[in-house]
Amino acid sequence: MRRITRPIRLICVGVLAGGLLAGCGLSGGGKAEGGAVAGMDMQGAAERGDEMFYATVGAIKPDVEWVHRATTTGSCDVSRYWTVMTVVSEQRRGNFLGVVERFWKTSGYRIKTVNPSKELPTIIATSPEGFGIRVSFGYKGQGFFEVTSPCVDKSKVAPPTKVANGRTYEGEIPTPNVHSDFWSAGSPVPGPTPTPSP
Repeated sequence: MRRITRPIRLICVGVLAGGLLAGCGLSGGGKAEGGAVAGMDMQGAAERGDEMFYATVGAIKPDVEWVHRATTTGSCDVSRYWTVMTVVSEQRRGNFLGVVERFWKTSGYRIKTVNPSKELPTIIATSPEGFGIRVSFGYKGQGFFEVTSPCVDKSKVAPPTKVANGRTYEGEIPTPNVHSDFWSAGSPVPGPTPTPSP
């Protein structure tokens, strides 16, 4: 039964997260005027999304292991997805999200939503050029990142060129399986955690 239940739970989490993103509007939804998006095509947008993720995950210390999950395209937008393979304990998730939130704020991103839910904590932000970026925790405490572009010129989109910083997986990506003395610890780190949205 477990083999059947786990994929269903993963699908439910994915559907719920997708619904949250659609409701909150992860990206601006329209073509931005001027800035980095003017004249940008979907490949350029995907590369910009990669840069946003790499900068974000680079601000997380100690490092966490991550893998590329997927790339999806719409009629004029592109989304990249990544999965965190490091076990981030329930006690340390607030600290993890706090690091990400502070980095996004110092990078000029506007924080749109902070959901401190114990089951599905999420932060959604928007970059100055209209890209949406999200970090969340889902089933079994798995961390996820997503970057979605605003509407840009249609083009083909190549896979990311940077390899994951941990092991690679054939087929389905498993639940977190990389231990960290810091992130997997069973006690919280003293310090600020994300502030719920008003």
